[in-house]
Amino acid sequence: MDLRFSAEDEAFRAEARDWLATHLVGEFAELRGAGGPGREHEGFDVRRKWERLLGEHGWVGLGWPAPHGRGATLMQQVVFHEEYAKAGAPQRVNHIGEQLLAPTLIALGTAEQQQRFLPPIASGDELWCQGYSEPGAGSDLANVSTRAVRDGDEWVVTGQKVWTSLAHVADWCFVVARTEEGSRRHQGLSYLLVPMKQDGVDIRPIVQITGTSEFNEVFFDGARTPLDMVVGAPGDGWRVAMATLGFERGVATLGQQIGFARELEEVVAEARQRGALDDPVLADRVTTLWVELRVLRYTALRMLSDEVAAGPLATAGPSIVKLLWSGWHQRLGELAMAVRGGDAVQAPPGDDGLDDLQRVFLFSRADTIYGGSDEVQRDIIARRYLGLPRG
Repeated sequence: MDLRFSAEDEAFRAEARDWLATHLVGEFAELRGAGGPGREHEGFDVRRKWERLLGEHGWVGLGWPAPHGRGATLMQQVVFHEEYAKAGAPQRVNHIGEQLLAPTLIALGTAEQQQRFLPPIASGDELWCQGYSEPGAGSDLANVSTRAVRDGDEWVVTGQKVWTSLAHVADWCFVVARTEEGSRRHQGLSYLLVPMKQDGVDIRPIVQITGTSEFNEVFFDGARTPLDMVVGAPGDGWRVAMATLGFERGVATLGQQIGFARELEEVVAEARQRGALDDPVLADRVTTLWVELRVLRYTALRMLSDEVAAGPLATAGPSIVKLLWSGWHQRLGELAMAVRGGDAVQAPPGDDGLDDLQRVFLFSRADTIYGGSDEVQRDIIARRYLGLPRG
């Protein structure tokens, strides 16, 4: 399997690199690296301006097929995410709309839905959140109890969602709700597009151990959306929801790994400063993480290859990558605290908050839960790739 980039890919890399160097200046440059996990509040208004600038120049919806987007190849999308991360550009504010909802609409939405929603996602004018998890239906999505009933030409939505990232800034939410009375599990679910800025939507922040609160509880109490705001047929929401999850773990993970490498470099620099590398156990942990990160990169590239896409790993590959990176990132945070020893529990001088490595350690505790817990990922691999029976 040839995982090298072609001459065309490298030309695309030069284009992306030049554009970022030209435009990542001024107030945008001041936010280099801002807005990552646990820091989504940082410079939000400026980051939204940055999102609009990206859209204006065709960098949003890069992989969407024409006429909706640029139709970049998978490897070109990898290139862009890598260059974006290398440039230290601020974290995007609408990845949920661009990378989850938009591909779902392109694959399963109506022409009217595509015309209504894709342009404002591409321009950065409308932001989205995901209404999946509930207090009694986290990793078990089929157990959702949020209901939507038809009232004339509208759906009326009632229920609670939780861990809803960026709901407090979102204009719309794609909501999995039960629309068939008496239905259970995967049956009778529908995938609805619900406006967030209306009576009947109550958003309450959840404060995390990092002190930030990009996660939220969302209460729908008679919230309304037009009847045609259902993707796929009513009752076919499970299939649509699974399609969305299939888009969740794609090329962006390669850019994510650039950030991981930067964090590892920071840990190594501090270990050198403290003389921690003289400890053979810590030195071994550093070396192991360095090797594992390279294995993760080539594994992610392999999962995007045509060979895997046509084989039995196609449906289990994203789960394998998720298991690898989430565990790796947790071990990095643990190593960072081990390097510091007792100093790890102290706040930065003159500040009652957290520094970058403390935030990595605390927020990465959630890495093996959000986006599908480790237990769920192992179950997917067991059933879809190994052919083991359910349960």
